Amino acid sequence: MPSLVRAGSRKVAVVGVALADCGRVDGVTPYALHAQAARRALADAGLGRDAVDGLASAGLGTLAPVEVAEYLGLRPRWVDSTSVGGAAWEVMAAHAADAVAAGRANAVLLVYGSTARADVRAGRRTGDLSFGARGPLQFEAPYGHTLIAKYAMAARRHMHAYGTTLEQLAAVAVQARANAAANPEALFRNPITVDDVLGGPVIADPFTRLHCCLRSDGGCAVLLVAEELVRECAQPPVWVLGSGEHVSHSAMSAWEDFTVSPAAVSGRLAFERAGVRPAEIDLAQIYDAFTYMTLVTLEDLGFCAKGEGGAFVERGRLLRDGDLPTNTDGGGLSAQHPGMRGLFLVVEAVRQLRGRAGEGRQVHRRDGTLPRLAVASGTGGWFCSSGTLVLARD
Repeated sequence: MPSLVRAGSRKVAVVGVALADCGRVDGVTPYALHAQAARRALADAGLGRDAVDGLASAGLGTLAPVEVAEYLGLRPRWVDSTSVGGAAWEVMAAHAADAVAAGRANAVLLVYGSTARADVRAGRRTGDLSFGARGPLQFEAPYGHTLIAKYAMAARRHMHAYGTTLEQLAAVAVQARANAAANPEALFRNPITVDDVLGGPVIADPFTRLHCCLRSDGGCAVLLVAEELVRECAQPPVWVLGSGEHVSHSAMSAWEDFTVSPAAVSGRLAFERAGVRPAEIDLAQIYDAFTYMTLVTLEDLGFCAKGEGGAFVERGRLLRDGDLPTNTDGGGLSAQHPGMRGLFLVVEAVRQLRGRAGEGRQVHRRDGTLPRLAVASGTGGWFCSSGTLVLARD
């Protein structure tokens, strides 16, 4: 295990993780889900609210994270609201770890909550997410392609360039559902087959419904602390070993290669800073709004060569007992996806590294021991941004 200590810095650990109520949650506000997740994460860590001096939050309120801090009764001296889509949480976790390591904060709470599903049902928003038509997007808006269509075009390019098949993409959804089957917190747990995925209604060619993430309500929270506070906590620490972040484009016309995601940079940086290689990782939590995201991110993180993602995923490697257990809670394809899902990746990685994921779904290494290293890699926009964390158990 590489050293966790950098010159002139403190080690940083995740000591509290929790989910708010997820799935179908009617009659609550996003603020309430933030508060529920925050209380549960603090209880998990065994710390009180007064220990928190840093807050990271994005996606809610006019003055995020000011409104969230007020609602939670916090007065943080360090804040972050970096909003880069689903990758925001890995990026903010990296910023928080740097702040704690440098002594600018001692305990930073990252918290998220969304009623994305309930809002659609109540008519408070539509099912389509609009990013507006200003700035670079004004040149694409007239052509009408949606967020899903942008990912679909990228998937088609990978299929054209490398021979990736629809069946291989479908295998990602099938394995995510198999992992979700053992997760009582997952929204969808019934088994599916490749034929089920291929036979569903087309959403944006080549994606059918089961190639796409579900829409749910929910929230979660993660607490990072300085090493001095670890002894006061109720849970064993999971150390932040390394991190990386990268943004690559906004307009699709500025994306140099649809088959390369920004995780190619964020992942390389995270592994270099952690001092580990992809081959040493025991499990991966990867943003999966669409099946193609999982496949190409695995390539770009270095788990297989570029163009070999299709062959990699079709052999059951992503299952809980596979060669690289991936999205072991079922991911956004089957467990929950209330919008900016990146923080859920960290929660699941920490639970698995602690050995407390639950009966029937805890990952073990081939020798029967608990996993030691995990990677959580979030993606934002239409592969516009990426944040990657490498996490380690003592």
